[in-house]
Amino acid sequence: MLCHCAAHPATPDTAGTRDDNPGVIARPPRIAYLFLGVGLTLGWLWPWPLLPAGWAPAVRYGSGTGLSALGVLLLSLGLRGFRKAGTNVETWKPTTALVTDGIYARSRNPIYVALVLLFAAIAVLANSAWLGLLLVLYVAVLRVGVISREERYLERKFGGAYSAYRANVRRWL
Repeated sequence: MLCHCAAHPATPDTAGTRDDNPGVIARPPRIAYLFLGVGLTLGWLWPWPLLPAGWAPAVRYGSGTGLSALGVLLLSLGLRGFRKAGTNVETWKPTTALVTDGIYARSRNPIYVALVLLFAAIAVLANSAWLGLLLVLYVAVLRVGVISREERYLERKFGGAYSAYRANVRRWL
């Protein structure tokens, strides 16, 4: 789930080597599954509502559904950009192109934004403050254990092209 673009192919010195990946701490969806599992378990053992008791279920479900829909849209656009450029989505595989167009012209990490929105949607729908707290931890782990490693990898692999992209496009939104 790196930011890539067909206009900037990988340099031959890193393409296809064994170390040609960012070395993230874990796959981002698996990190989310872990935190979701812990949060749902804590919520089952010790319920702690995220939203005030006065909130109507329609507001909670409407908010959760809206967050989900936005997350799915961003995820779809991010994946489409990778497919169009012919590069890998998986973080353990080499990045073959730097995608800077489409949704990647607005965010360097739309897939991670999508995962955060989907996590938030589950927290709202489950009305779980545990999940709300773990969402903050999830974002921190993504930033330190995944995104920062990807950024160093892309800098090494694409040099000035990635530096220019990074200077002009925000990390999140």
